[in-house]
Amino acid sequence: MIGSKYSVAVLGAGNGGQAIAGLLASQGHSIRLWNRSPDRLNPIKAKGYIDLTGIFSVRGKIDLITECLEECVQDVDIIMVATTADAHRELAQALCPFLQEGQIIVLNPGRTGGALEVRHVFNQYALSQNIYVAEAQSLVFACRIEGPATVRVIGIKDYVPVAALPCRDTEYVLSCIRQLFPCFVSSPHVLYTSFENIGAIFHPTVILFNAAAIERSEEFLFYQDMTPSIAEFLVQLDQERLLLGRSYGIQLLSIFDWLAKAYPDCKGETLVERMRTNPAYAQIKAPTQLQSRLFLEDVPTGLVPFVDFGEAAGLMMPLTRSIVNVSGSLLNREFWKYGRTLERLGLANKDPKDILEYVQK
Repeated sequence: MIGSKYSVAVLGAGNGGQAIAGLLASQGHSIRLWNRSPDRLNPIKAKGYIDLTGIFSVRGKIDLITECLEECVQDVDIIMVATTADAHRELAQALCPFLQEGQIIVLNPGRTGGALEVRHVFNQYALSQNIYVAEAQSLVFACRIEGPATVRVIGIKDYVPVAALPCRDTEYVLSCIRQLFPCFVSSPHVLYTSFENIGAIFHPTVILFNAAAIERSEEFLFYQDMTPSIAEFLVQLDQERLLLGRSYGIQLLSIFDWLAKAYPDCKGETLVERMRTNPAYAQIKAPTQLQSRLFLEDVPTGLVPFVDFGEAAGLMMPLTRSIVNVSGSLLNREFWKYGRTLERLGLANKDPKDILEYVQK
């Protein structure tokens, strides 16, 4: 299967999915694009291609644009999942009848526990272990749909860790997908990629502390209008994530260091300065409503599993827990009920030693 060109199914036609599909198609790979609803697909069907603007100026012809999952994934080499992470479980269940030996599935990104959740579904369905499952630590692009079948790519990361489950598959997966995105690098196992879910630290907190402005329809820049007080809270919140990593024997990058690693062009001695000088964050506007994926995705698939992994290690994580509680009350959502708990990841009643043994095997 290893070669210069691949057949790739891209699942999800949001910002990231269209950017992935458009760029890979422009490079000569055979691309199929799936979305559950037709709204995002119809403009692409009308054109037959996706235009990328911003740091790219390319056009990618999409070979197949479909709402039929079976048609999309049949006989492809690689399946790039670009749906929101809260759809991973349902999507994994829907994929089970159609997957074939040797196919590679990459979650872009997995958020926290994405590969664990997908693999748990596959185990429940007694699916072959010869289906490769991996997760990226974050989406490769900073991008936004700016028109029909047109995506503006504001930035692309230099460094995106990837891990497979089981971890012995990581190097094989990377030998294939690095030909698609050279920024993919090897990570020891999926707890590294899961615990470095930086979006879970940034997104819900900024939304929560700006909830009134969002409800008043006041426009602001999500990253570049960061204030020192909110930045300091983010640093404190991030200390709980770093402690979580240490509880599992993992030295994680702080949010301050991660910004420089992923985006070398951002500069500054403070978190605020690095946010404001990051070219990839330039002009990214805040959502216009509280019912945003920055809440609805990042809380249940980011902060909830942080707390659950923490409980298994004897950590309370009060700030992380408070963001889940307050955001759940604000949106009238039971995040604790349907978020990624250890039970939903197939890790119920396991302690850190057991969990590490599972992800490292």
